[in-house]
Amino acid sequence: METGVISVDDLAGPFDLQATVESGQSYLWSRLDGKMYTTDNAYGGQAWYETVVPPLDGVSDEQAVVRVRQVDDRIEWESTTDAVPILTHLLRLDDDLTAIIADAPDEPLINRAFEQYRGMRLVRDPPFSCLISFICSAQMRVSRIHGMQQRLAAEYGEEVAFDGRTYQAFPTPEALAARTEAELRDLSLGYRAPYVQRTAAMVADGKADPADAVGREYEAAREYLTQFVGVGDKVADCVLLFSLGYLEAIPLDTWIRTAIEEYYPDCEQGSYTDTSRAIRARFGGANAGYVQTYVFHHLRNGGE
Repeated sequence: METGVISVDDLAGPFDLQATVESGQSYLWSRLDGKMYTTDNAYGGQAWYETVVPPLDGVSDEQAVVRVRQVDDRIEWESTTDAVPILTHLLRLDDDLTAIIADAPDEPLINRAFEQYRGMRLVRDPPFSCLISFICSAQMRVSRIHGMQQRLAAEYGEEVAFDGRTYQAFPTPEALAARTEAELRDLSLGYRAPYVQRTAAMVADGKADPADAVGREYEAAREYLTQFVGVGDKVADCVLLFSLGYLEAIPLDTWIRTAIEEYYPDCEQGSYTDTSRAIRARFGGANAGYVQTYVFHHLRNGGE
């Protein structure tokens, strides 16, 4: 087992682990104490989190188990390999969060969200698992979405041994494509079961890959992702923002539509595309997705 520490003081801007992994961006981490997504106002905790990470292009050539916690300004990790590049990638520790916040619009709602969840960063999840997670997200509480992903891993994921325990990786496209709709419904996926199976089959058969959206102009990338079964504009925006590095993406979910209705009514333009363009401009353009994520977490937890 390899271990190490990353100093928050060495990062460009603050960092908060709990807010980052328990703010509805990622459903691929678990807490060792079993309390993942049981605290709505997630911020500032010192719990251990763990995940199994597939090989990542340009980051790691091998599958890895990673455990991490934050104690004050220390990010402590344990892993099957050197986890620094993996954590830097997954938790966007390479972002200049100070500059992103400084460039954000100076508006009361946005300022309150930044202050309440200081150090929350976007995540950069693996593309396929992120895609499946958000296909499962429709009309679901975050705790139930997380539970679905954990059941998929437990049932169909490859077993990985680490530190005397057995972990399950997120299933491969081939593993999910081989399942029947009935099998997936038995894991409480409901009407999302055929979407998951058919999307996995598209990837397994080489017909499409969510990572192939990268390099396209933002709206073209969103359109590319909507070819997957069960993926509309909102889910596509989630994958672009929380996996593929399109920091301008703003998923128009219930909470952001609430923000538009109550705080930015002039941004409601009727269609998803036009409303997205308007709120994206209002939230600062290039890093609008960062603003969106703070506002989402703030409003979801009762902020005003």
